[in-house]
Amino acid sequence: MYSVPICEIPVSAAVSPVWQETKGTDAGETETAENSDNSKTEAAEPGLTLTAPSAVLIEGSTGSIIYEKDKDKERMIASVTKIMTMLLIFEALDSGRISLEDSVTVSAHAASMGGSQVYLEENEVQSVETMIKCICISSANDAATAMAEYIGGTEEAFVEKMNERAKELGMEHTHFLNCCGLDDDITTGHYSSAYDVALMSRELIVKHPQIKQYSTVWMDSFTHHTRKGEKEFGLTNTNRLVRTYDGITGLKTGSTSKAKYCLSATANRGGIDMIAVVLGAATPADRFSEAASLLNYGYANTQVYKDLASEHTLEPAKVGKGKKDTVKTVMEKDFSYVFTGGEDISSVTGNAVYDKKIEAPVKKGDVVGTVEYTYGGKTIGSVALLSREDVERAGFFHCLLRMIQWYAGVETPVKEAEE
Repeated sequence: MYSVPICEIPVSAAVSPVWQETKGTDAGETETAENSDNSKTEAAEPGLTLTAPSAVLIEGSTGSIIYEKDKDKERMIASVTKIMTMLLIFEALDSGRISLEDSVTVSAHAASMGGSQVYLEENEVQSVETMIKCICISSANDAATAMAEYIGGTEEAFVEKMNERAKELGMEHTHFLNCCGLDDDITTGHYSSAYDVALMSRELIVKHPQIKQYSTVWMDSFTHHTRKGEKEFGLTNTNRLVRTYDGITGLKTGSTSKAKYCLSATANRGGIDMIAVVLGAATPADRFSEAASLLNYGYANTQVYKDLASEHTLEPAKVGKGKKDTVKTVMEKDFSYVFTGGEDISSVTGNAVYDKKIEAPVKKGDVVGTVEYTYGGKTIGSVALLSREDVERAGFFHCLLRMIQWYAGVETPVKEAEE
């Protein structure tokens, strides 16, 4: 084993990590504006009492469960369904398959959607961005269906993609029959759970933070372009927390007579994302107040330790039998961990452990070690250390030259030019 000191850089949690490097071992809905390992359960939090039958609170960067109440119970979720619809829309945007400026033509099927709608007409054309506004702000079933058809070809094909994506996200208690939650019914196979809703909400806000440009708008408007002429239509957000909760970033309401009142509320304070899901609340006021209580509880009782890969300058690792004696390394990704017990997160230590024997050839991206994080003597996680460059294996003449220079007293026989 050998130790190599590296720079200590302040991390996002405003704590300088203690580091060492060591050599180691190898919806029939009508919405209105009014209307991990360190998990917690309701029983463990007597100060937080909810009337909603199902609820969950998770932290965004890690997905750690902070609070839960019957989180896996399969329930109707009404227009909260549209979170998955929006996720697929933003994934299509990010992949370049569609753009915000694309024109979407409304089909007779999309125009026929009842419940919460913006009254799009058959053959009306709107941009993708306008459709997103209608979905995010006014929970429009007609706009959601039009986008499902635009991306999937048919709503049925799009719903297949929704269910496939749900499986990929580990949503074990979810099945979709449509893209908007209209007339959803658990007996016919359209359902989800509080935890599954949190999973898809997390994927949307963490991977696609631009969603908040739409989901936090309180009021907006767009112009209908139809054979009857042009007419402005007002949009009002169905999520009342947009006006009242500090740090709110979204996300989606839902209500039907069977589903009652549902909400996935997301917020960000101090760089920490929280996702609170409330399903089956008795009144609109209950879903908003109880989601706000969950978010408040999370921010009052949670600290997130973060160590950013970009803020570390690591000493090179030693390499044997290569044209270079060392290889530059980098952390594979950022590290974060959620504490919910008032811990002193400045006591977290990160120990860079390199493989016992690193020999050339080494390719850029090869795993050459790990950073192991500990708190109170317990390992809380790790991140792989990767090679930042290629190191070719030394040939016979290269090795001969190194031996000659070593005998001549040259401390560094062969040194490649720095990048």
